[in-house]
Amino acid sequence: MAEIITIGEILVEVMAKNNDQKFEETGEYVGPFPSGAPAIFIDQAARCGSRSLIISAIGSDGFGRMNLHRLQRDGVDVSRIKVLEGQTTGVAFVTYQKDGERDFIYHISNAACGYIDEKDVCEEDFRDCHFFHVMGSSIYNRNTYLAITKGIELCLKQGGKISFDPNVRKEIITDNEKRNLLIEILYQSHIILLGEKELSYLMGEEQERKNVETLLGRGAEMIIVKRGKRGATLYTPNNTVHVGAYPVEEVDSTGAGDCFGGTFVSCINQGLRPEVAVRLASLAGAKAVTKKGPMEGNTTLEELKRMYEEHYNQKPV
Repeated sequence: MAEIITIGEILVEVMAKNNDQKFEETGEYVGPFPSGAPAIFIDQAARCGSRSLIISAIGSDGFGRMNLHRLQRDGVDVSRIKVLEGQTTGVAFVTYQKDGERDFIYHISNAACGYIDEKDVCEEDFRDCHFFHVMGSSIYNRNTYLAITKGIELCLKQGGKISFDPNVRKEIITDNEKRNLLIEILYQSHIILLGEKELSYLMGEEQERKNVETLLGRGAEMIIVKRGKRGATLYTPNNTVHVGAYPVEEVDSTGAGDCFGGTFVSCINQGLRPEVAVRLASLAGAKAVTKKGPMEGNTTLEELKRMYEEHYNQKPV
């Protein structure tokens, strides 16, 4: 049975070829690539050696088969992915601005992944679950949110822990009600991985340290603030560790945060110390941005450990 479980969208991503390309203008795009934040996360968790499962839905089409084959190849348990006749696999279109920001057009709520609901979440799946990972991008309709809520309940019932990446997308978190749903999950989470802006947005407070202390006081065990090219900071009740970014030539940042999260949670699941796990996760995120496509830069724990030894001149133990 799975040690790490997630619920949410599986889709393909079609990416603008040039920076500052506008959706309202005709332009060139590349893809499709296997994608979906939960799918990228769980693929990397599996590649790092943890038994991993995703609960989702795809259409009976080429886009769905592309994702299914990728996840199977990388060791993910795909037995809980529904293949829906008459529905299409989700699609995301993305454009890039010169400052690194991105804009998306999503086809998910009315695609196959929009048909995930509570009936897809079974207690048996959570029997050996150590971590249930929630992506904020998956709060795109009420049925999926209810499925995620059931997953949280079952994980906690079995003695597992919740990891959470708010992954705030302005195209999905469109109102205060959805923001409040993210906050509810945030306050139940043991491992929290998020960006600087996401932390202040959800907590309503600009001071990072104050926000971190509040979350640790509410039961969070590990909080990682991701800073992109400036690295990441790990906070625990007894320690603070800042990790600088690994120097690489960036090709595409899409999926790097999900790859970071999949690595970190998988490493913690396997008993690595948090300060080692965050360094390995940072290396994984750096590796991810060197390839075009959200999942193309995912890698194995063995390769990350080799990078760790070369970069830090010590073994990751």
